[in-house]
Amino acid sequence: MRRHREKHRINRTGWLRAAVLGANDGILSTASLVVGVGASGADRHAILIAGVAGLVAGAFSMAAGEYVSVSSQADLEAADLAQEHAELADDPHGEEAELAAIHHARGLTWETARQVARELTAHDPLAAHARDELGITDSGAARPVQAAVASAASFSVGAAVPVALAIVSSHALVLPVVTIGVLVTLCILGAVSAAAGGASQVRGALRVLLWGALAMAATALIGHLAGTTV
Repeated sequence: MRRHREKHRINRTGWLRAAVLGANDGILSTASLVVGVGASGADRHAILIAGVAGLVAGAFSMAAGEYVSVSSQADLEAADLAQEHAELADDPHGEEAELAAIHHARGLTWETARQVARELTAHDPLAAHARDELGITDSGAARPVQAAVASAASFSVGAAVPVALAIVSSHALVLPVVTIGVLVTLCILGAVSAAAGGASQVRGALRVLLWGALAMAATALIGHLAGTTV
């Protein structure tokens, strides 16, 4: 008998969002910093220092932000699980009835829902309530350290692009090389992430291209105005 296999993209949501957000933020924020400093008339050394500083500061900022936010999520999950554990100890029959009501609301008959709740409760009541009542699963549980490391790594990879472009460019060509190189990279990133999510690659590329161009144009203007007033 041939096994029926389905491949869905929804299980990519967590890592895809984190990876795209980190890389996109790294590319765009660091490139904008490089372009802004360059537009002010700063020398090549200052531009490189700004780029490297942006990479390091941004990576640590992303790691800290992800760690704090995901830790808060983990604390909430732990508190809800502790509450559910206490409720199961105080009123196991009421909790089983609550579990049956959840499955009935999802389309099962009352007879089937009660049987499902009874069997799940006999197997692992806390896991059943965590999944069906609270929406907490092992695969989706908050992992602060993992989130922090992944965000810092993806940001660093993205930020390395404009820094590398600035390193290999002459001072006279830093701005056009970084700008064009980053916009091309953003288009590729947008297309790849859209393809991974099953969306239009053209739309994915254009939306990051638009925001990238706006961000660098704004910082270039600020750098230019700052440079002319010094």
